[in-house]
Amino acid sequence: MEKAAKILDIILKKTNGHLEKPFIKNREILRKIEFISHNIQNRAGVRLIMSCLLAKLDDPKVDVRKPYTEIGSRDSFSGRTYDEAYVGSFITKHHLPCNPTTAFLTPALRNRNIVLTPKVNLVGRPPEIYQYVLDLLELVFKGFLAPAILLAEIMRQLVLLRDENQKRIKSLLKNLGKNGSVPLSGEDIIKLIEQHLNCKGASRLPVLIVAAAYNTIGNFIQEKVLPIFSHNSADKQTGALGDIQITLINDENVVTSYEMKMKKVTKDDIDIALQKISGVKYKIDNYIFITTDIIDDSVKEYAKSLYEQTGGIEIVVLDCISFLRHFIHLFHRFRLPYLEEYQKLVMGEADSAVSQPLKEAFLALRQATESAN
Repeated sequence: MEKAAKILDIILKKTNGHLEKPFIKNREILRKIEFISHNIQNRAGVRLIMSCLLAKLDDPKVDVRKPYTEIGSRDSFSGRTYDEAYVGSFITKHHLPCNPTTAFLTPALRNRNIVLTPKVNLVGRPPEIYQYVLDLLELVFKGFLAPAILLAEIMRQLVLLRDENQKRIKSLLKNLGKNGSVPLSGEDIIKLIEQHLNCKGASRLPVLIVAAAYNTIGNFIQEKVLPIFSHNSADKQTGALGDIQITLINDENVVTSYEMKMKKVTKDDIDIALQKISGVKYKIDNYIFITTDIIDDSVKEYAKSLYEQTGGIEIVVLDCISFLRHFIHLFHRFRLPYLEEYQKLVMGEADSAVSQPLKEAFLALRQATESAN
């Protein structure tokens, strides 16, 4: 095991035995650490500072404020390398509430070659996140704050947040299914998921709504969902036709592709889909847009008109809730397994895709629906 990985393990072990009491007494510094570690709006800041601190502990000669080799000085380093090679696998292994992807590809941090001093404007939201990171890195650089102590306190905050999140989820799960013997109706389930879809930060949910449907009846219809890429992966990067790709159980070729939109589908969206379809060496059956917005009749007609032009490929634009309602009533006896599968997918998503509050919201909504029923 490499030295950097050992450093993380050693500090975590120390942290686990020190959860009741902060490593740092200074209240202002502690406030900034808590803000960076607990803020759910931006999780890039915590990975940025962890990567810089790890680099400093791995090689004391580096300047903790210089995580870009493009700076060109002897004391600069690759923060992205530390982030991807060590911090990423570490937070995944220990289920720490951080982004699953590197901080150095976020708009505020990519394509940089500057020293990260407190005067730098990294242009991110909320702005306090990056300002506090820069302030703390400056304290480490000047010798006022030990990198090991700062990293230990950040880990402590993440472990406490992880444990509290898990405790709330377990409490909500424990209260499900205790409110009577009558199972939820199809319309109850549709209303429940529609309420969830109307919550803030729900852009990932249409993917899970459709994926849960195929996971529930896949063996019955002999079709399956290919592994779903992360919510921030572009189709150009992954080579995927859409957000969800469906194949026959014993085949690798995509027969149906779904693309999710939290806005109106336009003719331009369909034209882009045609370009993607044209690059496929085999013929797919369906390319389906799922939207949470209204559907213009002109767009529906344009999609319909392309059937002959594409050699028999159905291009369709569907409303997300209408898709769900049709599925729930068509496969009525599968409605409860569907609900369990949807819940499983929601709880299994990274917090960067489905936030902790959004997960808790679903469980609370389900509990309220079951109680009312």
